[in-house]
Amino acid sequence: MSVAEFTAIVGGSLRESAEALQSSITGFALDNREVKLGDLFIAIKGERVDGHDFAAKAIEAGAVATLAERSVEGPYILVDSVVEALARLGRHFREKFHGPVIGITGSAGKTTTKELVEAALSPTGPVLKAEGNRNTEYTSPLLWVELDGIESGRPSVPSGSSSSSPHWAAIVEMGMRGFGQIAHLASIAKPSIGVITNIGWSHAELLGSREGIARAKGELLRALPEGAPAVLWQEDDFLQDLKRMARGPVYTFGWSEWSACRITAYTPKSWWSCEVEGEVADFDKMELDGAPARKWRAELPSVGRHMALNAAAAILAATLAGVDPPEAAEALKHAKLPPMRMEIRSINGGTVVLDTYNAAPNSMLAALETLKELPCQGRRLAVLGEMRELGTESENAHRDVGKALAASNVTQAVLYGATGEWMREGAIEAGMAADSLSIASSLEEV
Repeated sequence: MSVAEFTAIVGGSLRESAEALQSSITGFALDNREVKLGDLFIAIKGERVDGHDFAAKAIEAGAVATLAERSVEGPYILVDSVVEALARLGRHFREKFHGPVIGITGSAGKTTTKELVEAALSPTGPVLKAEGNRNTEYTSPLLWVELDGIESGRPSVPSGSSSSSPHWAAIVEMGMRGFGQIAHLASIAKPSIGVITNIGWSHAELLGSREGIARAKGELLRALPEGAPAVLWQEDDFLQDLKRMARGPVYTFGWSEWSACRITAYTPKSWWSCEVEGEVADFDKMELDGAPARKWRAELPSVGRHMALNAAAAILAATLAGVDPPEAAEALKHAKLPPMRMEIRSINGGTVVLDTYNAAPNSMLAALETLKELPCQGRRLAVLGEMRELGTESENAHRDVGKALAASNVTQAVLYGATGEWMREGAIEAGMAADSLSIASSLEEV
């Protein structure tokens, strides 16, 4: 779009250069070091760095203008709030789209589940999703400018697709660091199906408790239209709390017989793959005993029981969007999972499992369980870092990880960070030999 069109959509005013009005915006950059020719530079004022101070460098690098809240060097679009301007941009294009929109949040597994949902939806046609983990108030609204076919919309599921077909569905990942953030993102995306992967401990320091986390994640459910379906984990400690927030029918995934999408078998094939089998209940007959179920089988390009749960959530969401469960499950083998989540690397003759993105208790416990289950010809070694933003739950959470470490058949472990002593004590209490545990104070030591 042109700078003039963008300025009108966000309700801003262009300063310093009338010539820039006719320039085309071909992309967006939030970091002046990543600016490409034709980008609009978005100036974000952070806790330590203010993007407004780097506007001149962004223009030098090829940006056509800067979106700013105060005067900066070079052409800029002045707005009262960058966050609200981006929200207006997202809503402008979202309103042109008429296909299903699946909103995803949760304490762990959001990005992985997003990729699996995209694969599960793919048999029906191209799906819009953000790359990586663009799930903030600055990055999430930009997803909507990438829609194909938005002028005509797609009010119904297309019967076939090709690479040039317009998007028939969209997936929006929603991150959260405090109350109101998911509500804000949902006000832009207007999801028609809501998925919450789990309620864990992440950001307990900011939200006070797991109950607070559940309320914050539940903002997604409250934002759904009346009667819209919610997808929740059957075994979640906060399932009943989340159900009370839903505005439509609730469908669950999990291992339990009560799950609408139930996992019936999980088989790890290697460090790189696993096979998952399950069944989806007939939604029209769920209240009847003996209702027929549609069986599915999936091969995943990763391993772990937590990955099986993510797959079940994806199949359930795709089924609600209109995809046949066996087709959705079959397509999961093509999912492109994000890096640093159970990523396998070979280093110096050893197999390294890299699971290091924003560690939280549930993801740490799942990784250790997977390490225990899979075959290993040599030693099992673990390097565990600290988990942050857990508030008053921090000590107990690290001790729980230590207990899981003791049960994981690990030969030797290195614990890194200020919370290593808690993990060490938890492991020793659970029976692990003290001489199998070391605490490192630096990465060089690790």
